[in-house]
Amino acid sequence: MKIFKFLFVLLLVKPLVFVGLGLNIINRQNLPNKGPIIVAANHNSHLDTLVLLALFPISMVHRVRPVAAADYFLKNRLTAWLSLNVLGIIPIQRSPSKSQRSAIFDECHQALNQGDILLIFPEGSRGEPEVMSGLKKGIFHLMQGHTDCQVLPVVMRGLGRALPKGTAMFVPFNCDVIIGDGIDKFNNADHFLNVMQQQYDQLASACIVTQCE
Repeated sequence: MKIFKFLFVLLLVKPLVFVGLGLNIINRQNLPNKGPIIVAANHNSHLDTLVLLALFPISMVHRVRPVAAADYFLKNRLTAWLSLNVLGIIPIQRSPSKSQRSAIFDECHQALNQGDILLIFPEGSRGEPEVMSGLKKGIFHLMQGHTDCQVLPVVMRGLGRALPKGTAMFVPFNCDVIIGDGIDKFNNADHFLNVMQQQYDQLASACIVTQCE
């Protein structure tokens, strides 16, 4: 899997992101150089995961694990093979049964225990371009038991216009990626939601090439 992901990011993802998009990256120095850590970004486009992958050095991409919806990315054999063996996703059931709930984060816990970097979209699914929907509490529950794990908030703007939800047409567009500071403690799930929303609002105010609402 490592060689597939290495070649995919090197030959396709990085050229697409850094040549096809006008990418403005703020606070790139805040990106982690090791895990365990959860990169928590807003979600408007299928480009979101690719942009986040492209930000990391090639030597680290095998440690960067997108957490993605099993029902979408494992819906057929080809998509499942590409998602698991090239992107290296950790599939999550969005509507788990009672028997699945206790094990829903097992692979995520395993990845954090071995020092991986998880990419998670706390909105749960793609929303309307440039509009954040409500945050979910899953990241807070995932952090329990990982005292050495931080959450890194990231705001991306413009990608929902470059590849809008429901379309397959890529449109070159100037985009912002604003990277916050890592947060290592939340008092409870509601505190997590409040702090993260405040962080997203603050980061969004730093947008340069797109108008943030």
